This record gives sequence, structure tokens and C-alpha cells, in this order.
Amino acid sequence: MSEPLNILHILSGFDPGGWEGRIVRLMNLWGHSARHSLMIGNARKSGACQEIDADVDVTVLPDAPALNGRPTYAALSALARAMRGYDLVLTYNYGAVNAVMARRLFGRAMRLPPLIHHEDGFGADEVGRLSRTRNLYRRLALPGARALVVPSCQMATIGICSWNTAASRVHHIPNGIEVAAYARRPFPDAIPGLDKSNGRVVVGTVANLRAVKALTRLVRIAAPLREQIQLVIVGDGPEREAIQAEARRVGIEVLMPGHLPRPQDYVGLFDIFALTSDAEQFPLPLIEAMAAGLPVLSTDVGDIASMLSGSNRPYLFAAADESGLTRGLTALVADATLRARLGAANQQRAMDAFDERGMVQRYAQLYGTAARSSALVDAAPPPTAHRKTGAL
Repeated sequence: MSEPLNILHILSGFDPGGWEGRIVRLMNLWGHSARHSLMIGNARKSGACQEIDADVDVTVLPDAPALNGRPTYAALSALARAMRGYDLVLTYNYGAVNAVMARRLFGRAMRLPPLIHHEDGFGADEVGRLSRTRNLYRRLALPGARALVVPSCQMATIGICSWNTAASRVHHIPNGIEVAAYARRPFPDAIPGLDKSNGRVVVGTVANLRAVKALTRLVRIAAPLREQIQLVIVGDGPEREAIQAEARRVGIEVLMPGHLPRPQDYVGLFDIFALTSDAEQFPLPLIEAMAAGLPVLSTDVGDIASMLSGSNRPYLFAAADESGLTRGLTALVADATLRARLGAANQQRAMDAFDERGMVQRYAQLYGTAARSSALVDAAPPPTAHRKTGAL
């Protein structure tokens, strides 16, 4: 047996979300094959730690060096020193680019471990146009990374063309899930406050409540159908009050139960999955909805068009086309047969393209090659590892 891989994860925040869920899932699947240390820039944003299995060896580092702020010599050298002693360093998104720069500047002198950087998307401030300053800083820092990992074709193109990263170092690894877990019957009481006995069509979404998710748009497009639907928004974040205020303004009730773990237990309670973001790359909740056999109404952003089944693509609309989104939602609400047909096609697409086994193998190979270890490659968790059991 190989020795467990000693991994340092560097993140600006680690609240529950799409890419955070991927990290948790990999940790749980690899179990005792790795030890994990988390350097979290904002200690108050560490809620995803609660979803890591109890038998996983994970430590949140106290008093870690600051991740944000000016990249001074003192700040970068402190980050570099914090990387010593690990087999592999994993950094995530722009909030950790200072660490990537530190690895570039001090890697050889301090004999630092290899570093792999991940980019999963952008905030509301870069919708439509990337920041020139951030692009430049990434170009300067990314030579310090052994590889750049992205989940979408769009992000791969940005990595090569905007950040000048050699194509050989850009690894496009689409997100994956345990598809079979979502095809099971959902737990009927998994969403607190949801009443399915009234016959209304349940329109739901799962998201981190940030501005880029444009959930006030979802509230507006759903409002004309207030008598026929139940609108459910699962998740937490800074936009919660804005969403509730918009719901009051347009006169629709929205069930907002907060963050709920284990989406495989409740996503299937939705009748329609809605995604109205201004920007996405390769959203994990969309794959979860497809695996649960749901039809999808969405804005046409990121890789979503290529992710969905062909029959569902007519229900993609430009982010600015709120009237089109309302028309699409109206058609889906009105036709149960259409919903069933699109949902079945999406589920088959998820089974064919997005099962997690391929994703896990690719990450294990990439990380193992960088660290010169077979620990993760040797790990072979059973298909139902780390799942609770219960009556369905």
C-alpha cells in the first residue's frame, strides 16, 4: 500500500457550493489514501467542512498566512513557507492566485512541492468581460503551477488564450457525480416546508445565493405562474434578502430552506430545474438535476448547451431574455408529458457523459503523477461509498 498523500488545499472560502462539493466528494471517496490540510482565507466561510466524512483525515490550519492583499515579498514568502512539507499543493480560483505566485517565485529556492491550480468560474464583476488586471496577474503567476484544471471548454479556451497557459498544461476535467444516487426515489420530507399534495408544479433550483446566480431573475420569470407553481430555492448566501425582497415586490411566495446537504435526497422532488445565472461554466447542480430526470429551463451560458440533451436545448434563453424564459417555463409547467420526455433524455445524457468515475480517475492520475504517488490511483471506493441508508 502507498503512503497517504499529504495534500494542502488553499482556498479563499469553503462554503457549500458546486466546486466545493466536488472537493468534498473527492476527499470522501479517497478516504485514508490522503491527508488534507485546508488553508482557508476567510475562516467564517468554511461550512463545506461539515460535509467531509468523519473518517477523513482533514485539518483546518489555524493562523494561516493571508491570501488576499498586495503580493508583497513578505506576504508571498509567508505563503511559500506554509507550503513546505506537503506532497502536493492544490489552489482554487482567483482568491488563491497569490499562493500560485508564491510558488513561482520561491518554489525552487525553498524546494516546494508541485502545485496544481483550479479555476471554476467568475464572479458577477467579470460577467461579460474579464478583468484585465486579473488576467495579467494570472499570466504572471500560472507558470508557477504544474497544471491548470478547468471544468468547461470555455474555461480551457480562456486559460490558453487569455492567461497564456500552454495547452499541454491545461486539463479540462468536466464535473461528475454518482449518477445512480440521483435516480433513486427522493426522500419525501427532504425539503422542509415543501408540500407536494397541493398539485402545484415544483420549480426548483440549488445555488449559492450570489449576485452572479441572478436569482431575482428567477423570481421575476416565475411570478406570472404564481397560481400554478411552488418556487423553491435551496442554498445560502449574501443575496438571500434581495431575493426575498424581489419576491415580495412581484407577489410570489418562495420557499427558501437554506443550504441542504445531500442533494441526491431531494433534487428529485422538483418537477422542473431552473437556472437563471448571468454566468456559469459547468454547473454541478445542473448535472444533479439531469441525473434526477428533470427537465431544465436555463440561461444559455458557459457549457450548458453542450451539457443538456438535444431535446432540452430549446429551453435555453439569453440571460437578458426574461420574456423568453417565462414562455419556456410556462410551456414546461403546462405539459407533464413534455417534462417527462425531456427529463428522461437528460437522465440518459447524465448517465452517458457525467458519471463521476471518469472524473475521479482523471483527478487521481493528475494528482498522483504530480506528486509521484500511486496512493489515489490505488484507492478504489465501492460505488455506494459514504452513503447513508434509509427506506425509499
